[in-house]
Amino acid sequence: MNELVQKRRLAPASEAPAKETGRTNDPERTKANILQIAAAEFADKGLAGARIDEIAAATQTSKRMIYYYFGSKEGLYLAVLEESYRQVRDIEGELHLQDLEPEQALRRLVAFTFDHHLQHQTFIRLVMSENINRGLFLAQSARIQELNVPAIAAIEHLYKRGLASGVFRPGLDALDIHASISALSFFNVSNQHTFGLIFKLDMLSPAYVAHRRDSVIEMIVRFMRSP
Repeated sequence: MNELVQKRRLAPASEAPAKETGRTNDPERTKANILQIAAAEFADKGLAGARIDEIAAATQTSKRMIYYYFGSKEGLYLAVLEESYRQVRDIEGELHLQDLEPEQALRRLVAFTFDHHLQHQTFIRLVMSENINRGLFLAQSARIQELNVPAIAAIEHLYKRGLASGVFRPGLDALDIHASISALSFFNVSNQHTFGLIFKLDMLSPAYVAHRRDSVIEMIVRFMRSP
């Protein structure tokens, strides 16, 4: 087992943290709170700049408790990545794309991706941070790899339905479709400051967001639509 993951999962019972004053005995709730606060800390400062002391203070826990649950700072960072991907994939599973006509389902998927990225900028910053780390920690997580399999399978199923009904053109690849949707949605968040400053745009204004959202949806639909 990977050493980092092993540290997170195999903390000795003798190292159990002392009971935290003023907190209920609810480990799952405590861990969820730590992950939420840690996500913001890692997103703002990256792995190198984030401080366990600050995460402990914000969650009213202790460094010892955080290390007990997650093994190390790196273990907490990996857990944050896993939870962030789990949340987005869980929501995708609730879109019920199979209940819609192929083009309508595609429009819903693209709209969801665009909106999710805009509304969950912590997730985007975490992904950007992990790219700075060259995917070092993501590569250690079999869970993240497994989480993304259904996402590609859903696009593959959607594409095949559209292909069979003559709505989508042949010769496309599900992974390429996913990459295109992700890239167009990601840019509006990842480059909002640089692109906005260079071209004097308020990329978070309701008018710009609505226009850009419609444009991204139309680009993907026209890319896939049968002539």
